[in-house]
Amino acid sequence: MEYSHIIWDFNGTILNDVEAGISSANELLRRRNMPLIESREQYLSVFGFPIKAYYQRIGFDFEQESYEKLAVEWVNLYLEFVKGAQLQEGVLEALEFFQHKEIRQTILSATETSMLEKQVMNLGIESFFDELLGLDNIHAHSKVSIGKEWIINNRTAKALFIGDTVHDYEVASEIGIDCVLIARGHQNRKTLESCGVPVFDQVNDFLASL
Repeated sequence: MEYSHIIWDFNGTILNDVEAGISSANELLRRRNMPLIESREQYLSVFGFPIKAYYQRIGFDFEQESYEKLAVEWVNLYLEFVKGAQLQEGVLEALEFFQHKEIRQTILSATETSMLEKQVMNLGIESFFDELLGLDNIHAHSKVSIGKEWIINNRTAKALFIGDTVHDYEVASEIGIDCVLIARGHQNRKTLESCGVPVFDQVNDFLASL
């Protein structure tokens, strides 16, 4: 391990919240008598960033209703469905491993900052991280600007980004750091492999590779 910093994505990478995401989306669809997401496989094939485009792929028409209002409705549903969600398998061991190696750890997330902080506290893992970096709104547009600000403030860092979506790879590429992807979260392995970086089925597999 030649890295000085690990940057973690949160949703789907650290927190196993895929089912909460599916349930939240399906409740939005159900309330509007729209076709539901029928399986986890379907969800993994359509989810992506920007989130607004993902909503459009599952049938929402933002000429008919406001994306901003839908985002508020989704957050309220998600906060109910995500109760009880646990860490992804192997994450705690990885956090302990990097801490033992004195590698600094940061979360960079498209979650609104105060929500991110509460979720991390509820999981009891706040002591592993130097920084929790989220968005200043609930609309989950992009993490690139946060990543660029981080790299400006950490120019000498040799960092690795661990994520579960193509957007995580995009952020890592934009700020010029390495990336590995874990096919245990919100996008499937086939989608992740298109990025051309190492893809692991779970965090334990990545740790074993070290």
